[in-house]
Amino acid sequence: MQETQASFVAEEIGRRHPKGWHWRVISGTAILWSLFQLWVASPIPYAFGFGVFNDTETRSIHLGFAIFLVFLSFPWRTQGATDRIPLIDWALGLLATFCALYLFLFYEGLSGRAGDPTQLDIGVAVVGLALLLEATRRALGWPLTIIALVFLGYTFAGPWLPDVMAHKGASLERVASHQWLGTEGVFGVAVGVSAGFVFLFVLFGSMLEQAGGGQYFIRVAYSLVGHLRGGPAKAGVLASGLTGMISGSSIANVVTTGTFTIPLMKKVGFPGFRAGAIEVAASTNGQLMPPVMGAAAFLMVEYLNISYLEVIKHALLPALLSYIALMYVVHLEAVKAGMQGHPLPYRPWRAKLLGWGLSLSGLAVFAFVAWLAVDLVTRLSGDYAFWANGALILSGYVGLMYLEARHPLPDQLDAEQLDGTQLPTPGEALRGGLHFLLPIVVLIWCLMLLRLSPATAVFYAILLLVAILLTQRPLKRLFSGQPLMPGWRAGWQDFVVALRDGARNMIPIGVATATAGIVVGTVSLTGIGQVLGDLVEILSFGSVPLMLVLTAVICMILGMGLPTTANYIVVSTLMAPVIAQLAASHGLDIPLVAIHLFVFYFGILADDTPPVGLAAYAASGISGADPIQTGLQSFYYDLRTAILPFIFIFNTELLLIGVDSILEFVLVLASSLAAMLLFAAATQGWWLTKCRWWEVGALLLIAFSLFRPGFWLDLVYPPNQTRPAAEFTQAAESWQAGDTFKLIVEVEGDAGEVTQRTLAFQRPAGAANQVLDKLGLVTEPAGEALRIETIGFMSPAEEVGLVPGFALRVLGFEEALPQPNKDWFLIPPLLLAGLIGWGQIRRRRVGSHAA
Repeated sequence: MQETQASFVAEEIGRRHPKGWHWRVISGTAILWSLFQLWVASPIPYAFGFGVFNDTETRSIHLGFAIFLVFLSFPWRTQGATDRIPLIDWALGLLATFCALYLFLFYEGLSGRAGDPTQLDIGVAVVGLALLLEATRRALGWPLTIIALVFLGYTFAGPWLPDVMAHKGASLERVASHQWLGTEGVFGVAVGVSAGFVFLFVLFGSMLEQAGGGQYFIRVAYSLVGHLRGGPAKAGVLASGLTGMISGSSIANVVTTGTFTIPLMKKVGFPGFRAGAIEVAASTNGQLMPPVMGAAAFLMVEYLNISYLEVIKHALLPALLSYIALMYVVHLEAVKAGMQGHPLPYRPWRAKLLGWGLSLSGLAVFAFVAWLAVDLVTRLSGDYAFWANGALILSGYVGLMYLEARHPLPDQLDAEQLDGTQLPTPGEALRGGLHFLLPIVVLIWCLMLLRLSPATAVFYAILLLVAILLTQRPLKRLFSGQPLMPGWRAGWQDFVVALRDGARNMIPIGVATATAGIVVGTVSLTGIGQVLGDLVEILSFGSVPLMLVLTAVICMILGMGLPTTANYIVVSTLMAPVIAQLAASHGLDIPLVAIHLFVFYFGILADDTPPVGLAAYAASGISGADPIQTGLQSFYYDLRTAILPFIFIFNTELLLIGVDSILEFVLVLASSLAAMLLFAAATQGWWLTKCRWWEVGALLLIAFSLFRPGFWLDLVYPPNQTRPAAEFTQAAESWQAGDTFKLIVEVEGDAGEVTQRTLAFQRPAGAANQVLDKLGLVTEPAGEALRIETIGFMSPAEEVGLVPGFALRVLGFEEALPQPNKDWFLIPPLLLAGLIGWGQIRRRRVGSHAA
């Protein structure tokens, strides 16, 4: 089992394991990379005025480290030499590093001749792009490499493509300069986020894992639910969710938790492919779980220009719903298979008290007491609050270590210790590693209460983790009366290994974000986003639901074989603008964050979708089952995740948008949770007992109604009425600045066909008779309509796709009508669910009596 785990880890951090000075170079470079990133994130350079790097220089050095380590760690072919580094790879690595560092080494010269590169500049750019693509192929395989090559080919082939895809093309000099010598392509926002945020969070996860936090999460999960029906599977879901909060890879999540969970799932009766599929579904969903979201959270901050806390707020409820539903799916699978839980060595009421009570209530009390203590120390210490709080946290850490040393648990997990009959009690498991929660508390405190940047917050959390790595073993030996020196040596070794492994985990992410920058650069250079929008609109025949389905399928295809960060960069760059464009053209006001989460969800689902499904291959390597069957089963389990984006596109309350009170939040939470659980029951064909076919259909209808009560409300009470354009000025007098309204516009297509489009706008400030002018629509009366004379350049009308000469008339506008509260429409589906449940209870009782 350990060999299987090691093989999949090697696929991510490097297949070479050379000996001697070759290995020391790889390790030393990785450690140096980690130290550089910590230096850049720390306040020390600014305090001393030394070693301060601007964003472009940092990105250049960041990619230099990543690409050098690729050529040292990954052979040119899968079966290449793993025990030595050929001379050609040393040469390619050094050449690639020079090309990556070119922006750092010649920053002032490049700035002075921006737009007028020399032949040397172009040569370095071309060689750098070629070596980057080769590095990507080695580290990540062909999928992302092929995507980048296709987009580069599209850049050059523009003049010879069909009209719908054609563009004027670009020269080699322009492409090389655009992609490599500026911040529009390779060294763009994606690499900036990788260097500024992603590396630090990957390093944080590596340090927490090296310290023992991963095993702590698994042990706590098993202690809480391991004794229930299908306990190992439920524990796997819970452990994967905890690990996924800080993990940047579905595959890493699978091999970390699946090594323990999959064999135990098989032991209690799950077939190998189902055991692997459950682990894959749980690990894939870990990339959707805040606060890290596979590092996509930080990219969303940059792309959407919103705060980190807003991203977390919008993403939290769908992620929780998905995990709770997966736990319920596992329960239903266990019930259908007739599995039973393990008897506990203590009474059931005590299990519940110690389990959920101690874990949830105890953690809440712990967090509240910590908040009170920190707040009190902050008030009393004034300007020395930082140092006083640091001393308070370290004191708490020492106290927790004393508690753990008095009640020790094994440092290393063994699957046999987790087989239901040898589980630690929840209290023991929780108490056996409370100090691992301190860095997470510091991280959340800095992010949410102190409102520090993600980079600064995780930097302080890493400082605490460094202290834990160096001192936890000596403190345990001190409090148990053992010699300290072995503990110091082990702690220092843990610290060095964490620095090394954190950087090695970043190797594929570093080159992936750089290569994904080629896609971003191609979009800005050629305008391919508009082309994709036109293609999707043609294929969807103007249907918004079909457009979303097509976009979802394209995202899953684009995301196959890509790590999470590159996955999100590609799908958000290509497909998010398509949805935004087509939504605007159909009069839908969809928030950008909902659109980006939509494409992110379906990009991530590629991790378990055959034929690529890398996470499914990792799980099947542990379970011994067929990877295709495992991937298909995990995708079936992930149907509950796949419906969420379609729901929150139309019901943004799931993203907590427009939820302004506690009562509203409770209603949204309760209705969406009930909907998700009923949907899971319908897909499993089992709720309180086996479902009949009509019950499956009814449960799906109930789930839809609970997710979108506004759908039925709009059928009974139309939200808008259509009025002629001639009455627009009169109606606009009663609107406030910023109110949303919709215009019905007649447009002419490329083939001369005349169609109608409904477009959403916001009322600008000013007089009612100036509203259309400020939107860029110059009109004159034409009966009940308004004939469009011209469209203002870069106006709101042009931004939603109206083209001068093709926009003919404003036919009318939609005015909002009063509606009752949509929550009244939650009552009928709940009553229907109650009737179905009552019928299933009666049927189950009859069946049990007959048996």
